Amino acid sequence: MADEAVNLPGPAAETAEWSALAALAAANERHDVRASLADSERQSRLVVEACGLRADFTRQLCDVPTLDLLLALARTQEVGRSAAAMFRGEHVNATQDRPALHTALRIPPGESLVVGAIDVAVGVHSELDRMASFCDAVAAGERVGHNGKKFTAVVNIGIGGSNLGPRMATEALRPFAATGLDVRFVSNVDPADLDRALTGLDPETTLFVICSKSFTTLETLTNAKAARAWLISGAGGDESAVGAQMVAVSTGEDEVAEFGIDPKESMFGFWDWVGGRYSVGSAVGLTLMLSIGPDNFRAFLAGMREMDEHFASAPPESNLPLLLGLIWLWNGSIFGHETAAVLPYSSDLREFPMYLQQLDMESNGKSVRADGTPVGVQTGPVVWGDAGTDSQHSFHQLLHQGTRVVPCDLIGFAKAARAGDQDRQDLLTANMVAQAEALSVGRTVDEVGGDPTLAPHRTFPGGRPVTVILAEQLDPRTLGRLIALYEHKVFVQAAIWGINPFDQWGVDLGKELAGVIAPELAGENVAGDHDPSTEALLDAVRQLRSH
Repeated sequence: MADEAVNLPGPAAETAEWSALAALAAANERHDVRASLADSERQSRLVVEACGLRADFTRQLCDVPTLDLLLALARTQEVGRSAAAMFRGEHVNATQDRPALHTALRIPPGESLVVGAIDVAVGVHSELDRMASFCDAVAAGERVGHNGKKFTAVVNIGIGGSNLGPRMATEALRPFAATGLDVRFVSNVDPADLDRALTGLDPETTLFVICSKSFTTLETLTNAKAARAWLISGAGGDESAVGAQMVAVSTGEDEVAEFGIDPKESMFGFWDWVGGRYSVGSAVGLTLMLSIGPDNFRAFLAGMREMDEHFASAPPESNLPLLLGLIWLWNGSIFGHETAAVLPYSSDLREFPMYLQQLDMESNGKSVRADGTPVGVQTGPVVWGDAGTDSQHSFHQLLHQGTRVVPCDLIGFAKAARAGDQDRQDLLTANMVAQAEALSVGRTVDEVGGDPTLAPHRTFPGGRPVTVILAEQLDPRTLGRLIALYEHKVFVQAAIWGINPFDQWGVDLGKELAGVIAPELAGENVAGDHDPSTEALLDAVRQLRSH
């Protein structure tokens, strides 16, 4: 195992910087946001522009001296060293003894990255070229269904990172769809999910993309088998439809072949150094490429690469992922806010908070450091959110006047995807700016006026921590930048805590138990060894099934 992976700095909570920050939070020494917004130093230090994104931290409950303490903490915890080790391909995923090289997926053509005597960039671009050729063939009607008909729809079957990333990005880049394909996604083993996705589709013109690294994932393979039966039935029993109309994204060549898909012609691979929640830039993004076309997909990767290079080289004081990670750490680990809301003011980006739930909570939902010792502090928050302006008529009441303080990231775009929609885009952006002002500045009793008995109900405390991230327009390059920004934000927090953000052992136990319980429910084995409450629950299920 590489030295870089195990050479951890000491626990963050034992540093002088952490103690000083914790003292600030405990004393509730928060600046007055309203009074400080005109501070020129605050504007210059807490507004950062990079890679086409403008991040405004001026509404955070963090003054410049606090920011300097956070930057000192990042130095003490050697965030820069950890990031450099990740980019080099060191085994930063210590518990699985391998690199975390999702950043290699966006290396530009002509560049190389040698890891263990292998230039991983060669394999990355070889697979990208294969994906592009396949997508071009589908768009041109050269790759067709078993009856020679051009594809009109594609159904992506996966779960976790094999669903959330490509699904979110396909929805976000809807205005850039270039192929006219009806793109749908299936992830839940609930039969309703597949039924909904197949409704209205023609079996003769539907292409399936089965995403599973091992090609043994229970939920994905269960749905894939049901989709195969639907496909064969629609082909009048002709099993050649499977080879013609199903492709795999996997590393399990033997399992793919056994399923009926030719690995040489219809399987797209990736590598064990790509974690599922970091995989949308790999072949896992095949459905996204089928939707927006290879050129837009490469622009998407280029946006990610821009943010990678910025994170790797920008000074700490202007390093956007570093600052965002430090602000999230200040709000959560030190100030004690247990949740964080991400609110994109874009309907097309409405699935971004769900995508970030996995990215953040599966990465940083850990209680031990990479060396197995307790973290000793609060780690990842509960991440949630929805699109504005819908969310304003849902949960913003709690954000503004509730007893729980929820830090918020507001994400907005100055220009509409279509020029004719700019008036509505301006209204959308006005709502975002208004929410930022209302959450941070609030409204006093004196400003409310009118009936004094209503004043307590109409005042807003303000002081809610808000970051505003603004870009020109939501396009493939900008989406890539946003994704990489939050990937590296997650890494910054993990590096400070000393945890490994690239494993996910916490998802295993439930899957193992489900594998035992499923045959028990089917009557194949009713002699399970469970706790009394679980046995009673299983009996209740069996009784309800028998009615």
